[in-house]
Amino acid sequence: MAYEGKRALVTGGLGFIGSNLVRALHELGCYVGVIDNLAPDLGGNRYNVHGIEREVEVFIGDIRDEKAIRDAVRERDFIFHIAGTGSHLDSLEKPFQDLEINAVGTMCVLEATRRESPAAAFVYAGTRSEYGAIRTSPVSEDHPLLPTEPNSANKAAAGLQTIAYHQAFGLQTVWLRLTNIYGPRMLVRQHAGMGFMNWFVRLAVDGGSIRLYGDGSQVRDMVYVDDCVRAFLLAGVTPEAAGEALNVGSGAPASLATIAQTLIDTTGRGSIECVPFPDEAKRIEIGDYVADTSKIERLLGWRAEVGLKDGIERTVRFFEEHKDTYW
Repeated sequence: MAYEGKRALVTGGLGFIGSNLVRALHELGCYVGVIDNLAPDLGGNRYNVHGIEREVEVFIGDIRDEKAIRDAVRERDFIFHIAGTGSHLDSLEKPFQDLEINAVGTMCVLEATRRESPAAAFVYAGTRSEYGAIRTSPVSEDHPLLPTEPNSANKAAAGLQTIAYHQAFGLQTVWLRLTNIYGPRMLVRQHAGMGFMNWFVRLAVDGGSIRLYGDGSQVRDMVYVDDCVRAFLLAGVTPEAAGEALNVGSGAPASLATIAQTLIDTTGRGSIECVPFPDEAKRIEIGDYVADTSKIERLLGWRAEVGLKDGIERTVRFFEEHKDTYW
């Protein structure tokens, strides 16, 4: 296998997507390093690497710390940059902090990679929210970037930096624009600002009331975390993807109402409540999102394999079993 015996670094590797990627790399025989600052409420959790923690090199540090990140990226074959903040609502209140972590932090990781591991494949975790206000559907990578709040703008700026470092310095960077990723190890102990699916899962497992804005007809493109991890792994070993932005989506969207009902059917608990759109949420609502995945299918041979019902069942089983740890 392409990863066996190689050295990888995962920034944010104690978080949701990062830790699932760390586990996959470990299973492939890769020597894995992690850098994570374990900032409160951002999802970092040492338990996410439970069972393999002695075989993973962990740096507790901030990606904005130039010495710490240079030490972490040194002599790596693969850099998977996932660390960052993702709360749109929090970025309205703390835009400079969001800018520092997402844009400046990404620049620090890129510059450290250029200095210490210039031959490494570099895969960046962007987001579908970078597209902002949707003009055409399905959304291809050529859609204009029209962010509706600071977090999406800052994530887009970080993604553009990855392309700039490919063009200017020849780094083998790939920009993945992730849609709504869900599954085991996601943060469910905080608040809805961390992502609607995180909060929906917690409410369903607890038998609570899931609140939908309007009639819940808003459409989202959901991807189970194992499929997302597979996209990272393929991007890291596909030279043709260097310098490209790629959508990671299922191409099979579902309404929030359907997602909520599937959770309730799976757990056998909970209820749905429809409420008016809060003004704050209405300002940053992007509209229905459906990803055009033809480019990633062509370049990486990737497509989502886990359907919504199956993914929700796997997610619910995990959190029911590990509720004491993640609640």
